[in-house]
Amino acid sequence: MKIAVCVKHVPEQQAKRIDPATKRLDRSGEGGLNPFDSNAIEEALRVKEATGDGEVVLVSLGPEKALDSMRKGLAMGADRAVLVSDDAAAGSDLVATSLVLAKALEREQADLVLFGQQASDSDGAVLWAAVADRLRLPLVSQAAELTVADGKARVKRQTEFGYDVIEATLPAVVAVSDAINEPRYPSLKGIMGAKKKPQERVGADELGIESAQLGEAGSRTEVIALNDPPARGDTTRIEDDGSASEKIVEFLAERRMV
Repeated sequence: MKIAVCVKHVPEQQAKRIDPATKRLDRSGEGGLNPFDSNAIEEALRVKEATGDGEVVLVSLGPEKALDSMRKGLAMGADRAVLVSDDAAAGSDLVATSLVLAKALEREQADLVLFGQQASDSDGAVLWAAVADRLRLPLVSQAAELTVADGKARVKRQTEFGYDVIEATLPAVVAVSDAINEPRYPSLKGIMGAKKKPQERVGADELGIESAQLGEAGSRTEVIALNDPPARGDTTRIEDDGSASEKIVEFLAERRMV
């Protein structure tokens, strides 16, 4: 069984800032593996271990330094990494990004595609749906448990009111929640061995993607403007000395809100 895990290199939380010139997230600083993707990698490794055979391949779109993040996944136990890196892809939105990942996954022909539930930089939680749509594959999200057997993925899916149990015929796409497992820590042996594992860099043209389909040119969304939140108005502090409820009612009454 081949399991592909889509991962993302994201800026460190303390380094997150918007570049006012491009109106995009500044990715020039320090970064690392998206925390939610660690859960997806861990689950892929568990499925591989449960089936007794297979391959776990990491797939990502990003700059050259994204390989540093992917090596963490290799150190955890993934077998190889495929990075699609192309200068023309800078500024790609959901539409352009999903196209690149779908083309890379078509090339891999994986039996199971795993995503983390969301990325910590944008918190979009929709990329996996766009990729599944492009691949025309069944999709299950918010996976809290995952088992694979007899050519099917059985998923226990978190919902607002409890859980759904859903079966999908492979190949399929599954987005896992951070409740599904506790990612393992890479061992020293794993960290050293990660450097020797296959790490392939692929250009968009090698996937049959034209530059006009990438970056801002290939995106369907545009940031028009960025502004600071409006200043807060006057505030009134009410101390609870036993008459707080009356003061609140008076405050609301003065503004004709009750």
